[in-house]
Amino acid sequence: FRSLPLQTQEPFKSLRERERERERERKEMPTTTTTSNNLQPYSSSSHHHQHSPKTLASLLSLLALLSLCICVKAYIFIYAGCSQEKYSPSSPFEPNLNSFLASVVSSSSQALYNNFALGNSTPGSSSPSDSTLYGLYQCRGDLKPSECSSCMQSAVSQIGLVCPYSYGATLQLEGCYLRYERYDFLGKPDTTVMYKRCSKSINNDVEFLRRRDDVLADLQGAFGFRVSSSGSVQGFSQCLGDLSQADCSACLAEAVKDLKTLCGSAAAGHVFLAKCYAQYWLAGYYDLGTHGAG
Repeated sequence: FRSLPLQTQEPFKSLRERERERERERKEMPTTTTTSNNLQPYSSSSHHHQHSPKTLASLLSLLALLSLCICVKAYIFIYAGCSQEKYSPSSPFEPNLNSFLASVVSSSSQALYNNFALGNSTPGSSSPSDSTLYGLYQCRGDLKPSECSSCMQSAVSQIGLVCPYSYGATLQLEGCYLRYERYDFLGKPDTTVMYKRCSKSINNDVEFLRRRDDVLADLQGAFGFRVSSSGSVQGFSQCLGDLSQADCSACLAEAVKDLKTLCGSAAAGHVFLAKCYAQYWLAGYYDLGTHGAG
């Protein structure tokens, strides 16, 4: 502990003596009053509970910046899934998995999406070989290559911890997605609900629901990545890059339907299907930190 210097105490004075001194000081003070734009009359309430507009603006800017920093972190965990089938460390599948993960890290610094097929598969065979691996990665469409690379490095480092020795694994972070399987899933539609999150509901707000439906209708017609807004409602959607335009539209239509069904009149909703996702939120919702899950 750091020692503090002792304060010199004044001789004890009675309450009456202190009042007399204050009265003499008031009489000796100049009677001229000076006004300034930077000075305000003092009162106990204003001194302790009010702040200047400049101070309030600075505080609000700081809070908004902190909230923004939290929201835009692309590597925040969303969900993961692991196959029940496991491989042994000596399996021929392991070197192909390591090669796939290394290729993801390398490729993500140049492209936001890529897919891979490794190992030998027998044409027409319904069962995959021990070495066969199919995989893909994708980053959110608004990320820069450097941000995509950082996100995928985080995903690659996590997937082995979340799904050790798994023949199949899926990992969704806020800004990127990683998946590999023994079977060929590339280019095949899949509208399975993987994850959903809904905030608390906004009751009897017709304008909000109208704006939200406008945003969702716009997102439903997207191909790839799309950002949309209407009034105070914002949102975005994205399909995986292995889907055709028709399959992407069908996937997003299902995601929008699920958002309305599962989240109702929630102020914010997120639905991740196996091959696409759609999200919406009321402007300022995340800046206020009012996250809710359902």
